[in-house]
Amino acid sequence: MKNVLIVDDEPQIVELVKLSLGDNYKYLTAFNGEEALEKLKKSRPDLILLDIMMPKVNGYQVLTKLKADPNLKKIPIIFLTAKGEWNDKMKALALGASSDYITKPFDPDDLKQRVRNVF
Repeated sequence: MKNVLIVDDEPQIVELVKLSLGDNYKYLTAFNGEEALEKLKKSRPDLILLDIMMPKVNGYQVLTKLKADPNLKKIPIIFLTAKGEWNDKMKALALGASSDYITKPFDPDDLKQRVRNVF
């Protein structure tokens, strides 16, 4: 079973993502970027769903740190964020996000398919 790390500062979004993806995955959760980086010291997920706008450490900073770490840089990352502007997407992709960027509010079936496409 694949492990998915969901990083979002809104607990209801984390729960909605879990409901959308169903019981086909194991979930790790973090409610800010700092917590996500701490969890990544102990566990290596198969995919990270990452919000951008979070307290303490934002999603761009998390991505930059992951891409600089040889042990973590190959983990696929999909941004799941309310930042829907073209320049936000281009910045995320330039920093090394996987080829997917989903804006909130999201369609649960769309999210499920995009995650399936990673695996």
